[in-house]
Amino acid sequence: MSTKEQVVLGEVLGPLSDGERLKAESNFLRGTIAEDLANPITGAVTGDNFTLIRFHGMYLQDDRDIRAERAKQKLEPLHTLMVRARLPAGVITPTQWLGVDKWADEHTLYGSIRLTTRQTFQYHGILKPNIKKVHKALSSIGIDTIGTAADMNRNVLCTANPYQSEVHKEAYAWAQKISEHFLPHASGYAEVWLDADKIESTVKEEEQILGSTYLPRKFKTTIAIPPLNDVDVHANDLNFVAIQEDGKLIGFNVLVGGGLAMTHGDTSTYPRRADDFGFIPVEKTLAFAQAVVTTQRDWGNRSNRKNAKTKYTLDRVGIDVFKAEVEKRAGGEFEVSRPYEFTERGDRIGWSEGIDGKHYLSLFIENGRILDLPGKPLKTGMTELAKIHKGDFRITANQNLIVAGVPSDQKMAIEKIAVEHGLMDESVSEQRKNSMACVAFPTCPLAMAEAERFLPSFVTDVEGLLQKHQLPTEENIILRVTGCPNGCGRSMLAEVGLVGKAPGRYNLHLGGNRSGTRIPKMYKENITDKQILSELDDLIGQWSRDRESNEGFGDFTIRTGIIDEVFVSKRDFYA
Repeated sequence: MSTKEQVVLGEVLGPLSDGERLKAESNFLRGTIAEDLANPITGAVTGDNFTLIRFHGMYLQDDRDIRAERAKQKLEPLHTLMVRARLPAGVITPTQWLGVDKWADEHTLYGSIRLTTRQTFQYHGILKPNIKKVHKALSSIGIDTIGTAADMNRNVLCTANPYQSEVHKEAYAWAQKISEHFLPHASGYAEVWLDADKIESTVKEEEQILGSTYLPRKFKTTIAIPPLNDVDVHANDLNFVAIQEDGKLIGFNVLVGGGLAMTHGDTSTYPRRADDFGFIPVEKTLAFAQAVVTTQRDWGNRSNRKNAKTKYTLDRVGIDVFKAEVEKRAGGEFEVSRPYEFTERGDRIGWSEGIDGKHYLSLFIENGRILDLPGKPLKTGMTELAKIHKGDFRITANQNLIVAGVPSDQKMAIEKIAVEHGLMDESVSEQRKNSMACVAFPTCPLAMAEAERFLPSFVTDVEGLLQKHQLPTEENIILRVTGCPNGCGRSMLAEVGLVGKAPGRYNLHLGGNRSGTRIPKMYKENITDKQILSELDDLIGQWSRDRESNEGFGDFTIRTGIIDEVFVSKRDFYA
């Protein structure tokens, strides 16, 4: 543990955390990863490298379903690595997809591809001897994993639904620019994973934006195009809300300080909505983005990692002080925010037509898991689509996938493949389309309860309650489940959010809204799925009988006093 203390604006925050020592001593994230990879004694990576590999887009995991059995056999856990790709705005070509699909079969234990809530894909179950092969394979098709985990700017999200194609095209370009702007420049990634030549010791490396110890904590950035909030702006540190005039992108409202993670039992941690700092013209985007990132870099808490995110920096130093510093560093002032409204955030499953005259097929992928299942060979279907599709694929922030830019003469062929392989299924309910979960068991080391494996049957039960109370078939509740309170499944922006507390037990949160602009509040703590369904049975019944016209479930729970609204996140969330 370092004895050096961090001081920000005259306030002593305390000794630097060991994470700061680790980054400072890592030689720009190289550490001794290369030596660890060559160690045949263990399937794990050890010491500081356990954390350092995260900066390269990986997490060490093990199969928790068999952990106890292996311990009985005096074997170490079945260590594997999860690898997450960097795909700004979730765009991937069919050629790239075919490579990704091939290597899932060849180099992972599970053979699956998982679409994430951050518009990218990840592999689970890579054994240590195969990890460099995967990085080299991805690199050969123009994909890397830099900055998709740890204390960096994560994969940049952008509204995926392409019905406003011209503005979407511009927004996507900005997502790429922002992603590239905040990438680390040191060559450690290329040296360790791609066997690039080592930098000579006489060459001084530096990270002008990220700094030698990078950011205090993970940093998430999005671009949203109203009226769609499909990227859930209030879950992210930095958000650019597109403002249009006459169909042209003129600039962005900048929202700062959102975040959903918390720690059970620690009221110094809490979910928080992002604050609207104001409008900037489009040409100032990178300047203001850099100003927000570097202010958080210099002022974020490096003593207590649980309070290191941007949301805590804002609440500690004050919104006005943080905003003024951003303006100073950007060399300009925020203008008054331009009006906008979010009205929805789900993906529009099925066909739509863009203003370019091409067609876009949004496919519902439950839990984002692409795998050949009985009667639903999804992975094979995606391979067949990639073989004939001439446009691109777009992964959404809701774990779905869009076959984008389909010409009219190819539409029937694309649909035929999708239907035959279970990628198009008209029987999927609106409730299922609007439900989401994180990975959780068996691979996530942080999971306290099931999420991905639990969600499908739980949604079936909720569908039954909606039918029991005679709600229209198009009606749904935005439902999300996370296996722990870290927020990957974005439960803290759901109308019904379940947060794992222990095996088979969850905290039940109510009161979010359909547009994703309100944090839900805990309604019941540490209850079983059966108890949750019993509670929902009663609440859905009340909603069915007493709701106002087109009133969503979350709005109903607030209006009728079932749950209190969260206005100021920490105070109201725990009150």
